[in-house]
Amino acid sequence: MDFDVILLDLGGVLIDVDYSKTRVAFEKLGMTNFKNAYSQADQVKLFDDFETGQISPQYFVNELLPFVNPGTSPNSIVHAWNAMILSVPDAKITLLETLKKQYPLYLLSNTNELHVPVVRKEWAKVSSKPLESFFDKIYLSHEIHMRKPLPETFHFVCNDLSVNPSRVLFVDDSMQHVLGARQAGLQAIHLQDTSALGQLFS
Repeated sequence: MDFDVILLDLGGVLIDVDYSKTRVAFEKLGMTNFKNAYSQADQVKLFDDFETGQISPQYFVNELLPFVNPGTSPNSIVHAWNAMILSVPDAKITLLETLKKQYPLYLLSNTNELHVPVVRKEWAKVSSKPLESFFDKIYLSHEIHMRKPLPETFHFVCNDLSVNPSRVLFVDDSMQHVLGARQAGLQAIHLQDTSALGQLFS
């Protein structure tokens, strides 16, 4: 591989995630069709709007309340939504420290206002340095108001960095995001095993 810049995904690449935990949590709250509304591969407009910062956390939670058991608290919705976020492997911190010495390093994540604090909490368990210190710049979908896999999202990042897309190596665990990146002209790798990230740069 020949590239000048590394662009990494967050969930499933740097921090472990398990979408089934959120599905199970919502099913326990009475939302039996959650898997039809949200998954790693696809999601309905409500989740898209939340991930692109079009709606507030309060609005997001209130929209889900009618689909769960009567009497369910907003906090229960938040906990169920955040259940997918797991831990940050120590090896990822070590790898980022190494890569940052060799390449400009950037992050592009589809995320939202409720997930980010949980991610930061898990990050703090394995590193005294905040997430931002490992990257030259971070792009979060709810802040830039666009999300993967739209090619326009990748064009925005490359334009902002003043870098040719063909010189960017992008790594993501979702195939649809990889295809979107390739359509935008980036070199893109589908990371099917999160533990194999280090092998890409060995």
